Amino acid sequence: MTVLLREAIGDRLRHARTNQRRTLRDISRAARVSLGYLSEVERGQKEASSELLASICEALELPLGELLHNVAADVSALDKVEVVPVEERSGAKETPKAAGGNLEGGSLVPGMIGNDLADLRLSGPPRMSPALRTTISAPKMASIIAA
Repeated sequence: MTVLLREAIGDRLRHARTNQRRTLRDISRAARVSLGYLSEVERGQKEASSELLASICEALELPLGELLHNVAADVSALDKVEVVPVEERSGAKETPKAAGGNLEGGSLVPGMIGNDLADLRLSGPPRMSPALRTTISAPKMASIIAA
């Protein structure tokens, strides 16, 4: 599955801003960029120039190299996520099986990745190639109850 670089950058910028409990308005003023454009960058809808990224990182007091390193780690980890199409079923829905760490519709990345990819989801309606989006937050403990 392919993740767009602009989406990974936007997720990391939003993560840095929300961790600091700062608003879009605060960062847009400090970075001298319009609030709407900054919002589009965070949502992965606009490609930010290197100058704009440097300005946003400065406003966030986040070294550009650290942002790019974290984005590279996220993209690398997402490249290892395998998506398997789910077959259509008739009748009642079955719960995912935990045998061997695999879930129907995809497979888990082996081992603990850390807090970089705590919540993975598909964004929007299916397109030619669905884009995998991340929302970065503290790791969540998931338990699967066998029925």
